[in-house]
Amino acid sequence: MSLPPKKATSVSKDTAPKRFVFLLLDKFTMLSFASAIEPLRIANRVIGAPVYAWVLAGEGDGMVQCSNGAAFTLDIGLSEIDRDDTVLVCGGIDVQKATTKGILNWLRREARRGVAIGGLCTGAYALAKAGLLDGKKATIHWENQDGFLEEFEQVKLTRSIFVIDGNRMSTAGGTASLDMMLKIISADHGDDVANTVADQLIYSTIRTDQDTQRLSIPTRIGVRHPKLSQVIQMMEQAIEEPISPADLAEDVGMSTRQLERLFRRYLNRSPKRYYMELRLSKARNLLMQTDMSVINVALACGFASPSHFSKCYRAHYSTTPYRERGTQGGVPLRLSI
Repeated sequence: MSLPPKKATSVSKDTAPKRFVFLLLDKFTMLSFASAIEPLRIANRVIGAPVYAWVLAGEGDGMVQCSNGAAFTLDIGLSEIDRDDTVLVCGGIDVQKATTKGILNWLRREARRGVAIGGLCTGAYALAKAGLLDGKKATIHWENQDGFLEEFEQVKLTRSIFVIDGNRMSTAGGTASLDMMLKIISADHGDDVANTVADQLIYSTIRTDQDTQRLSIPTRIGVRHPKLSQVIQMMEQAIEEPISPADLAEDVGMSTRQLERLFRRYLNRSPKRYYMELRLSKARNLLMQTDMSVINVALACGFASPSHFSKCYRAHYSTTPYRERGTQGGVPLRLSI
């Protein structure tokens, strides 16, 4: 494809390219990785000079597989890199298992040397496990947030699609990596270059770190009703200490009966049933993502006793919380996109 005339940018021929080290964890997510590396390649074409370079790093025998089975050849192992490099940890499925002692030691060593480090998709887990996000703002894929919050209380977790906090970066996964890289390209070479890169990628709406990961509640439930959306938002924000249907109704200026009719009409279930499903969904995430005891999972999801929790869980998922935990073969962080 032909490129439009590039915008003026001052790049000295003697300037060394800015290098990104993509640390590929086992079963990393290809989409998140591709969304980060392709903007760099296209930026070089747009500018007409190799302003960016990259290498693939990892632990092991020189090959690593992503979550869809495709294999990549590594350029380097866990060797010392230049202080001016930027490390991007590419995570995916079973990131707890993929975050080995060797990976953690390497990340800590490079962080002590002042290297900028980021995590793509579940890569933020590896950074947090290494202690590199303590006191920092960060993000991770929405499916992994429940477990992350329980394990890393010292991290200021957000629901943004990407976060840049000093020399620490994180993305929520998927195409969020593209938005962060366009932000970096814009900071390095201006908005015109970043916009041209976006055009080449047929990416018409560049998001910022103020954009959140998930679809709006009306889009998710397929219903545009302000009071219904408001009630669901209140439910999602009060999982550990559930709010009674009467209080929910009062807070949005309705009677309990009106609230019941609203949920029956649009969601074909009672408010109580919908709320229970939200709580059980979070409970399932915690069982899969953390090593929390079943009783602590129950309490975190608003259940007064393990027996009541187990009864509700079995009714909804046709298995018990204990068996659910057992089928995971440990406590891997739940898969992401």
